[in-house]
Amino acid sequence: MFEKVKSLSARLDELEMRLSEPNLYDDPTRAAKLLKERNDLEPIVTTYRAWAQAGRTIEDATEMLSDPDLRELAQDELQQAKNDLARLEDELKILLLPKDPNDDKNIFVEIRGGAGGEESALFANSLYRMYSMYAARRGWETEVMSANETELGGFKEIVFRVAGEKVYSRLKFESGVHRVQRVPETESQGRVHTSTVTVAVLPEAEEVDFYLNPADLRIDTFRSSGAGGQHINKTSSAIRITHIPTNTVVECQDERSQHKNKDKAMRVLRSRLYEAEVEKQNAAIAADRRSQVGTGDRSERIRTYNFPENRVSEHRIKLTLYKLDQFMNGDLDEVLDALITADTAEKLKAQGEQ
Repeated sequence: MFEKVKSLSARLDELEMRLSEPNLYDDPTRAAKLLKERNDLEPIVTTYRAWAQAGRTIEDATEMLSDPDLRELAQDELQQAKNDLARLEDELKILLLPKDPNDDKNIFVEIRGGAGGEESALFANSLYRMYSMYAARRGWETEVMSANETELGGFKEIVFRVAGEKVYSRLKFESGVHRVQRVPETESQGRVHTSTVTVAVLPEAEEVDFYLNPADLRIDTFRSSGAGGQHINKTSSAIRITHIPTNTVVECQDERSQHKNKDKAMRVLRSRLYEAEVEKQNAAIAADRRSQVGTGDRSERIRTYNFPENRVSEHRIKLTLYKLDQFMNGDLDEVLDALITADTAEKLKAQGEQ
């Protein structure tokens, strides 16, 4: 491990020299690539150099133990340095874990009503609100790509984009079935019903990630309409794109402009196909799948929201919190941090077994 980090340290020094060259920004693409590599390496190398310094401190303090006048000071320094060495070694192991190549990407979130009819659609709206509030807390931008509303203000389906720093790394474990237990707004008897909503988190695919052959696409236009026939557009501005080889269909009617709807639909389609390709690769690597907190399978029930008890239960890591009201207002970090920590622990365990 430490031989690898030594080479990374040398590479960081080389990058620092290149980044100081006066003509670097004549080629913005090259400059951006070098800056990203520097930023990726910096925390690893900084931690490694602190680890190496702790090792030198241990050597110096051990020598000082033979001097009666300095023994007490040396013992304190020695203990502190040993603690630092162990802590920094653990940090290095985590920093050197293989990174998810999608962690820095923006995402599309697809929320679909499941079992429960209108109540499920209303909860899909609640989840959209929850994620939007969380995004606002972190300074991320959200943009609705398409939405299929119901008469009572729910969503049969809503697709929205979230853009910002390391969005996928924070929300990638949200894919799966979310179960809600509450008294529906449509229930007159006050009985608690159970409904489900499906969430899928897709990393936004760039053109370099996934080539889309125009010959594989069928593009249809139609008139857009809202719930109950509201906002009917007299022009055919809505877009439906079908990827013929996989029969993947994306619709967008959110914008009045056909061109804008087509652009949005293409971005979502590209990300859906990219995600399907990644899932195929992951399925072929069974050991990697076992080292993850969740499989990302949309049929996996991952969380329960119990409104009468003000309880949110994260089934994958057996975590229960009694502050669902705060959670639904976008206070997600306690659960998300626990999921990320558990995933890291699983990967470290898998790495140790190899």
